[in-house]
Amino acid sequence: MPLVTTTEMFKKSMKEGFAVGAFNVNNMEIIQAIVDAAHDANSPVILQASSSAIKYARINYLMKMVEAALEEYPSIPVAMHLDHGPDFETCRMCIDAGFTSVMIDGSKYDFEENVAITKQVVDYAHSKGVVVEAELGKLAGIEDDVNVSAADAMYTDPSQAEEFVRRTGCDSLAIAIGTSHGAYKFKGEAKLRFDILKEIKGRIPDTPIVLHGASTVIPELVEMCNQYGGNIPGAKGVPDEMLHEASISGVSKINVDTDLRLAMTAGIRKVFHDDPSAFDPRKYLTPARELIKETVKHKMIDVFGSSNKA
Repeated sequence: MPLVTTTEMFKKSMKEGFAVGAFNVNNMEIIQAIVDAAHDANSPVILQASSSAIKYARINYLMKMVEAALEEYPSIPVAMHLDHGPDFETCRMCIDAGFTSVMIDGSKYDFEENVAITKQVVDYAHSKGVVVEAELGKLAGIEDDVNVSAADAMYTDPSQAEEFVRRTGCDSLAIAIGTSHGAYKFKGEAKLRFDILKEIKGRIPDTPIVLHGASTVIPELVEMCNQYGGNIPGAKGVPDEMLHEASISGVSKINVDTDLRLAMTAGIRKVFHDDPSAFDPRKYLTPARELIKETVKHKMIDVFGSSNKA
């Protein structure tokens, strides 16, 4: 099966009440782990790359590795998505390279400018058969090139969401209801504004909703990193229970990045702790890949409810 857009995935997710996981990729092992998990769970999946990941891995290498994944698992629906596209030029580059979905993140602009740049991307993407995710509201935290202070973060205004989708024609909308980027999402009790989610879904019922900054920051992985020489104190993410509630409450796409990084780091640290003489990348990347795979399967089966939805 060739790459698909997210259109049919999201139609099914809204009809059947589950979310599709969107997992950030940077290298071969991460891609392999994600598609292995999707195959085992019989789940649709979104592979996504940020502009900094593209700079690191190089776009042609990324696309060839994704192509290999499609050949290995032809029955699994896979979309390739640009995460947090910073401008029109980056979106156009990814569309021309074969991405089936792009995100234009105009949340740093005022409402009118966000509408304008999003509409520009939508017009070009739709002419090429590619779908567009946009963002309204600002998530706090740091992820790759995205850096928003807590003071500048803001929830999505439901009335603006309705106008924004109508004027831009975007295919899905990332909203801010309390999630944040990075490994330090909450200082106190975790809380998401499900009331805002409900109102937005009521206003734009046919538009798929996206949650960014939604890694669980799995405590076992943080503990494993620290046990084997890491220093990640106080890391805290969105509990799986909240993400599951989001997945059955109208969220169609949930982004995961930090958990994959933690899994890879924990797996590698354990190998070097247990065998300080290890130097063969295959020896330390193989268990790291397996830990990522198990992390992704857990999300698909136990949290997002996307297993057996391929």
